[in-house]
Amino acid sequence: MTVPPGIDVTVPNAARMYDYYLGGKDNFAVDRAAADAVLSVAPEMRDAARSGRELIKRVVRHMIVERGIRQIIDIGSGLPTRENVHQIAQEIDPSVRVVYVDRDEVVCRHGQALLSSGNTTMVQGDLRDPAAILADPGLRKLIDFDEPAGVLMMFLLHLIPDGDGPHAPVAAIRQALAPGSVLAISHAASDARPEHMAKISAIYQRANSPFTPRDPETIRAFFGDWPLEEPGLVHLWPFAELPAGVDPDLAAMGYAAVAVRRR
Repeated sequence: MTVPPGIDVTVPNAARMYDYYLGGKDNFAVDRAAADAVLSVAPEMRDAARSGRELIKRVVRHMIVERGIRQIIDIGSGLPTRENVHQIAQEIDPSVRVVYVDRDEVVCRHGQALLSSGNTTMVQGDLRDPAAILADPGLRKLIDFDEPAGVLMMFLLHLIPDGDGPHAPVAAIRQALAPGSVLAISHAASDARPEHMAKISAIYQRANSPFTPRDPETIRAFFGDWPLEEPGLVHLWPFAELPAGVDPDLAAMGYAAVAVRRR
């Protein structure tokens, strides 16, 4: 991967580490070294990343087919990979509008270079500044906040430390959405293999984002008063059953849920 001007490649980057777990090539040596350190502690991380992509596919289909959503905001989207949100969505309905949001400059440059559809764009934004995201001209061009929208925060919130108060910006995003909107969140669990998670967290302290697994009650609070769809907050697959090939022990390392704004 060519180093864009002004980009510091001496610090591991969580998005590029995730790309490495998925077998991608959009990462640097420092990212691979940090990711390999995580894999030495948690070799299942590659499978977790792949299972995470399957979860995103299922959530997007649920939003469009079962909830009638026709505009999606993917916050903390990371680097474009195979079967991206816009590809999944627009295969079902080409009119679905998708906005990717990521704070990382490399991610945004790469995404903007790859996205050519009039119904898809990528903007740079940090969830910790929700007002800037909501006011972004590129996002406002595609997203109508008077209509229901789907918002993805998949494997994002555990990269925001408690000291940054992650619940407040999520609440600001929820408040901006119309009734009928859908919020999907997946998050690392603090109550699964705590010693394991502590080692992973220590490695991520060297990266551009910390790693902060949380307990179910704290994760549930990200949805505010929005009712969760059945079966509620569960281990990384908020639908009827785990898909074939997903290890239940692996799924237990995180939680996920889908909620709908009723009014």
